[in-house]
Amino acid sequence: MSSSKEKSKVKQNRFLEIWKQFRRNKGAMFGLVVLILLILIAVFADVIWDYDTDITAMQVGDCLLKPCLAHPFGTDNYGRDMLARIGYGTRYSLAIGFASVFMGTIVGVPLGALAGYMGGKFDTILMRIVDTFTIIPSLLMTIILVSVLGTNLFNLMLALSISTIPVMTRITRASVMVTRNNDYIESARAIGAPTHIILLKHVLPNCFSPILVQATLRVGTSIISAAGLSYIGLGVPLPTPEWGALLSASKSFIINAQHMCLFPGLAIMITVMVINLVGDGLRDALDPKLKR
Repeated sequence: MSSSKEKSKVKQNRFLEIWKQFRRNKGAMFGLVVLILLILIAVFADVIWDYDTDITAMQVGDCLLKPCLAHPFGTDNYGRDMLARIGYGTRYSLAIGFASVFMGTIVGVPLGALAGYMGGKFDTILMRIVDTFTIIPSLLMTIILVSVLGTNLFNLMLALSISTIPVMTRITRASVMVTRNNDYIESARAIGAPTHIILLKHVLPNCFSPILVQATLRVGTSIISAAGLSYIGLGVPLPTPEWGALLSASKSFIINAQHMCLFPGLAIMITVMVINLVGDGLRDALDPKLKR
């Protein structure tokens, strides 16, 4: 009992130390606050706005209004409030970013862990397969996958997750190869601990920092990729108010109604910026030696 309490106390102290390091980074704290706000908007979008009346209902008399008190972000070519559509679109853009990275991580991390720990032929064969995917630019591979699978929200997430797998596999493999020869790993092998126990209990927990940081930064990349695909018509189809789809719908009105493309673009830029700030803050807090 005492040993388990001591381990729990050590973990708690480690968490508090990481949190203190993170709080010292003002940029990271700003990013975390804004990111939490965006997540709250995404979660409670149905409470803040009504999808049928605020998001899809057309108001012909209010078409292409400039930003004003009634419509702070203006209206689109169908008279729909841009603030409501961008706010509701937070749900789709964040869901795409986090879900695609999560799916890519739960596949890439085990593959990278096995390759890095086992080595030999398995490592060689797996990494040659990963190299085959790596030589294809991730955006191009995503375009190919979406074109084959079809344009909808799930297929877009799936395509982005597949392009994330090679990145997470490489990061995990590199971290495991550094960790696998430590004394505590050798001790676990010596007492006959099964491979999956060694990986889950000893190896992966000590590789958590670079995996978490890379996954966090990858969310911003996925959001940009999703917006780019929606812009060229291969992402989330209209009338879904995903930010890239909103940009695509605004390109015909860029001269007369600049607000239609300005605010969705700012939403993408700010979201990716705060996610990168959080990722940088996590990197510095989890491994102060990497602090710039």
